[in-house]
Amino acid sequence: MERGRNKESLPVDLILEIFTRLPSNSVARFRTLSKHWASTLRSPDFTKLFLASSSTRPRILFAVERYQYNKWDFFSSRQPHNRYENSLHLDYHTKFSGDVSHNICSYASGLIFFPTVQIMNENTPLICNPITGLYVGLEVIKYSRSRGFLGFDPIDKQFKVLDHPFILTLGSGELKWRYKDVPGYRYRRSSTAGICINGVLYHLAQTFLEPSFVIVSIDVRSEEFKFIDASCFNDHLEDPLTGLSLVNSKGKLGVISCSYADAADGRRTVQLCMSVLEDVEIPEWVKYVYTLPLNDILASCEFSVAGVTATGDIVLCMKYTCKPYYVFYFNPVKNTLQNVEIQGFGAELEAVESRGEVFAFVDYVEDLTVNDAHQLKSNISHITSLCRFCQKEAQGNNMGEEEMKETEGEEEEKS
Repeated sequence: MERGRNKESLPVDLILEIFTRLPSNSVARFRTLSKHWASTLRSPDFTKLFLASSSTRPRILFAVERYQYNKWDFFSSRQPHNRYENSLHLDYHTKFSGDVSHNICSYASGLIFFPTVQIMNENTPLICNPITGLYVGLEVIKYSRSRGFLGFDPIDKQFKVLDHPFILTLGSGELKWRYKDVPGYRYRRSSTAGICINGVLYHLAQTFLEPSFVIVSIDVRSEEFKFIDASCFNDHLEDPLTGLSLVNSKGKLGVISCSYADAADGRRTVQLCMSVLEDVEIPEWVKYVYTLPLNDILASCEFSVAGVTATGDIVLCMKYTCKPYYVFYFNPVKNTLQNVEIQGFGAELEAVESRGEVFAFVDYVEDLTVNDAHQLKSNISHITSLCRFCQKEAQGNNMGEEEMKETEGEEEEKS
């Protein structure tokens, strides 16, 4: 009897189901097995299957800036599956060196836009994939003092950078800024990060003459602008960072502010105020105020709002890396607060003298369409910059860089 005659191969559907449960970087490696697998794992059908599977296991993405070293590190961890999980481990992805400290990064559907990265004394806007480490530098807009925002159109699957009055589309063509005349746009942007929800980009702005808040709404696909009264937040005008965070509240724009309140026993607790834009046309804001359960860790640390998950949890995270480092999940319906310790930043980031500032994004989902974006070609770990203190050249170090080169080379040989 010939060896292996009675062995049955796995059905193709089952094999593809197994592949959909793998991380995207593992899928990229399996594409190098042969032309057949490269074609199969790049097909539109598999891409849809992978996205559907990935959407059932959302993650939280961490971008960590070490200001004193001009360095950024990118990590992610899965979000807790139940209320009893109290510890999760990070996956490390990539890092790069470049001074971006003057602007807040903008996130949309798996990509991050840095309005200004100082590379060897030159300022360059760039878009990067924090998972693969691939990026593309953009043309500098002369005389631009704004910082721009990244948006995503889920219908045409297009990313656009909006830096009024200019718009840039990330696609197969040449990366060029287009002028967009928007009558009535007379606002000063705040330093609050924007957010893209179902193809609509929102950011906070202020009027010039009599200071008042306005929400600028941009349909990424049609590039139509709307201006929404947000004067209900004017009590935050005196705060240079506004103290406001824009969030996706189950498909609607939410604005969260945080404060402290005294509990009955004299201890300090956190109070969240979330206003949700229920009707854009009126506009109608509905306000919710939550006093969180007593939590000594949260009440004693600096924290920021990471966002609201698809299940409705409001997520807070410590503002700086440390050990132990916690992310907090507050469920408004059940009035529960869950502490989750995040492990794996490493000794350097956990040390007080070299800690980093954390920017977190909830409900991150791996999408092969984003990973395969043709215009993201260079590896972000190759970026070099000058150290802010010694003015010597510094370079990022991507842990998977050599492996990525090997994988890319194998794909080129088989294609």
